[in-house]
Amino acid sequence: MTTLTLNLRSWFNGLSETDRTIRLFVQLGVIGALSVAILLPLFSLLSKSVEDSDGHFVGLDNFLTYFGSQGLQQSLSNSLFISLVVTLIVVVCAFLYAYVLTHSRIPVKGLFRFLAMLPLLAPSLLPAIALIYIFGKQGFLREWLFGAEIYGPIGIVMGSVFWIFPHAFMILYTALRQNDARLYESANALKTSAFRTFMTVTLPNARYGLISAALVSFTLMITDFGVPKVIGGQYNVLATDIYKQVIGQQNFQMGAVVSLVLLAPVLITFVAQRYVESKQKVTVTSSSKPYLPSKKLSRDLLGLLVCLPILASMLLVVGTAIYASFVTYWPYNLSFSLNNYQFDLMDGGGWASFGNSLQMAAWTALFGTLLIWFVAYFNERAAQNVFLKRIVHALAILPMAVPGMVLGLAYIFFFNQPNNPLNSVYGTMTILVLCTVAHFYTVSHLTFLTALKQLDKSFDEAAESMKVGWFKRFINVSTPLCLLTIVDVFFYMFINAMTTVSAVVFLYSPNTILASISVLNMDDAGDLAPAAAMAVLIMAACASARLLHWLVTELISRYLQPWRIRAV
Repeated sequence: MTTLTLNLRSWFNGLSETDRTIRLFVQLGVIGALSVAILLPLFSLLSKSVEDSDGHFVGLDNFLTYFGSQGLQQSLSNSLFISLVVTLIVVVCAFLYAYVLTHSRIPVKGLFRFLAMLPLLAPSLLPAIALIYIFGKQGFLREWLFGAEIYGPIGIVMGSVFWIFPHAFMILYTALRQNDARLYESANALKTSAFRTFMTVTLPNARYGLISAALVSFTLMITDFGVPKVIGGQYNVLATDIYKQVIGQQNFQMGAVVSLVLLAPVLITFVAQRYVESKQKVTVTSSSKPYLPSKKLSRDLLGLLVCLPILASMLLVVGTAIYASFVTYWPYNLSFSLNNYQFDLMDGGGWASFGNSLQMAAWTALFGTLLIWFVAYFNERAAQNVFLKRIVHALAILPMAVPGMVLGLAYIFFFNQPNNPLNSVYGTMTILVLCTVAHFYTVSHLTFLTALKQLDKSFDEAAESMKVGWFKRFINVSTPLCLLTIVDVFFYMFINAMTTVSAVVFLYSPNTILASISVLNMDDAGDLAPAAAMAVLIMAACASARLLHWLVTELISRYLQPWRIRAV
């Protein structure tokens, strides 16, 4: 009792009664909002998995039915196998590509790095569609498969490697770029061979990056829905099983069971990744020197020979999708035409779906950025109760471990309940925005935390000494200082909202169908060229957003000078 009293006194020390009340209610409000957006839907998913179609509790019967089904067991096996294969290929290719860009003097490195990011601008459906044009029954390179079918594991692997590659590359590029030049200077002084230097210096310094890249790649693959749906054929995986159970058979209970089964390996991977991060050691200190590779013609030529095929493969996929979208009738009439862009004549959602995506992405970016920035700041700089701060942080981290399809299905069970006062948002644009914000919440939250931790706390201490409240400091001090980060998160949310499929595939209505869902529907209807056109249009919108991001960043950096704080 004495300890509790001391803790409460310490918490309230220096705060007026009004300020204490406001901070407490804000903390509780943040926890309530995050619970509604993340925790309660997941609880509804868990509840549905132990009920029958009439809503009666049946315990583990649904799970026993699942594991007793040979087909569903095969889906689990397929998911694990294909994820391991994709992870191995992606990590090897991304490491080689990143190594060449950081440890050689090949020309136009910036262009190589920029082009490697192209898959981030496209929905995961785009590579699957492009591969059908390349290796399908009427593909121009179908002979390269030596009689094998692109529909199945081969297509899933190729399409997944394309869109997962930049995620692994960014991690490995960062890890390899931070090598200390003094270690290489010591190796040269000791006449160490290039191979031994690589094994004893480069590889050990990048090991955490390699592990993180592997865990991220595995998670992205096992939770992906777009590529297996379009090009998987009869090769079932867990993500497509969830879709078939819910959309095809209206078996929501089994869909919940498969979702929880999919959640298990993702949670294991998430815990492993957090463990790796906790063990990571500092490799760059104040005395470190950045590594600048010397010129060596043979090494640089070999580096080009490694990077060019990887880059050419990505450009082939993107280029094929763009070309196919402007072809009159593949492969019989290859003349230029805009017929595939007449979306209102197709089954899928029409031009309205693209407008809906722009609207949803804009609201997601605006609302999501403001909300996440406020929550991150308050929890890091203004919240007083340590226990409640930990709850908020845990809720903010949780979405990273929840696949998009699982979160979307959980939203159905929670918001579609008749007795839920929030039931009115079901089938509206609001639920799409809310789910998308929740889906991409963690990365944005951690980005803001990183920016806040880089700010000297003397700003807040000086403001407190002048009796300036936390909200005024939030508006006049921290927001201007973190303006570039806020812009980064805004465009991150916008681009991901434009390309997302799995998080919203269960939540749209006829009036809120999105462009990414329109691609899926047109592919199902056999309109492959219009599906490619819509995917290309999404990519063009994301590329435009990326260009605007660069322009806004340049404007802020040069003219607005975010380090100048208005007088409090």
